[in-house]
Amino acid sequence: MQVVKIGLGLVIAFLFFFAGWQLNDSSSGVYAQEIAQPQNIQKITLTDREKPSPQDWIKEDQIHVYSDKIVIDLPNARWAKFTDTNSMDPVFDAGSNAIQVIPEKAEQLAVGDIITYQSKYLKEGVIHRIVEINEDEQGWYAIVKGDNNDAQDPERVRFEQIKKVLVGVLY
Repeated sequence: MQVVKIGLGLVIAFLFFFAGWQLNDSSSGVYAQEIAQPQNIQKITLTDREKPSPQDWIKEDQIHVYSDKIVIDLPNARWAKFTDTNSMDPVFDAGSNAIQVIPEKAEQLAVGDIITYQSKYLKEGVIHRIVEINEDEQGWYAIVKGDNNDAQDPERVRFEQIKKVLVGVLY
């Protein structure tokens, strides 16, 4: 009689376990489906569209990492900090630290590079991304735009106006 009670108890326990497992599996499937396809979130679509990024101004053999410091062999390097204009959010903002170099010629610059230039309209330097490079009757120029701005800057930026190129941001 004792063996029958233990056997019957095991069968009942197994049935409860199996029923609970089946119930959990089916309800978690519904729950997972609700999470995967919420009604108030738009579908995210990945794109093949490539946005121009800054070119590689610092080569791997110029970077030396030690246990107590990092050394970057970089001619014409300058330290930079930024004001709070929000025009380049989220790349950098006020308080970000950066490394810039002084370009020697226009041919070094490419679409995607982030430059500091002296605007005809402002006292302070402007730091924005090159979105187009072209030539006109006056020679080489760049069209620039802040990443967080809706419109391009209002002037053609000549090489003589360019003071520095951003080569690294330290967060």
